Amino acid sequence: KIRSTFLMTEPDVASSDARNLETKLTKIIESDGRVRYVLNGKKWWSTGAMDPRCMVAIVVCKMDYSHPSCVEEQHLNNAKQLQRGHQTIVIVPMSHPGITCVRALTVFGSDDAPHGHAEVSLTNIELDESAVILGEGRGFEIAQSRLGPGRIHHCMRAIGLAARCYELMLERTMQRQTFGKFLHEHGGVRELIADSRSDLEAARLLTLACADDIDQLGAKGARDKIAMIKVAVPEYTSRVVDRAVQIFGGAGVSSDFPLASALVGLRTLRIADGPDAVHKVTLAKLELRKAKKRMQSKI
Repeated sequence: KIRSTFLMTEPDVASSDARNLETKLTKIIESDGRVRYVLNGKKWWSTGAMDPRCMVAIVVCKMDYSHPSCVEEQHLNNAKQLQRGHQTIVIVPMSHPGITCVRALTVFGSDDAPHGHAEVSLTNIELDESAVILGEGRGFEIAQSRLGPGRIHHCMRAIGLAARCYELMLERTMQRQTFGKFLHEHGGVRELIADSRSDLEAARLLTLACADDIDQLGAKGARDKIAMIKVAVPEYTSRVVDRAVQIFGGAGVSSDFPLASALVGLRTLRIADGPDAVHKVTLAKLELRKAKKRMQSKI
């Protein structure tokens, strides 16, 4: 009956590196020992924030111990803060007067109203300790625990979407004729069909292998395949939809069919939830680490 929105990305910094985030959660310790926080910042690409059913915002922020009451705490956490950015996740009700949906964002010209993305302003939002999820500075830990299953979900949806476009492409090739032949009778079109089926199967099997690793090893043990699917599946499925658009011709780029919308969504997925480059770096590091261990074991 209700929805939530996840507020992480910020317009003023490169948010693919979460240590850059500037939204601050200022901690204040009262004279009676009671702790309160003040949240300030700006977010965008906050999916679902403008949905009327959205009641809760989950906000990624950075701890700020600059208040005079936290001098000792600031000293104790300084090294950790420098190392990991001290990201923290808090829950904020969307009804709070300090939250403002500044504008709806468009994705390739579409706003996806009312479920699309928004720029959100967070101004002097006062919170108590119950709003902090898991604890101060544990934002990375929380994020990593949800990213594996979340990326499986993204890839499953991408494969399903591409499969539907593939079906439409097959139907189109058997309905339309050019130069005295049905489209599927042309050698070039058959090549597109074969390549698309191969891409779909590769995407499906890679996602299935990743899901199995998560079940067997947990998200941490499946980090390599999680990075793999986040890079490979949007690329494979985008190719399938792009071929379908080509088969449909002018109709493929219109809103009469779901192909154009699907292509936009899959292209966006290469940026959403971390851009391709970040996942490739992660995968390469893991592969090099494995290779180094193998080399050492031979010595």
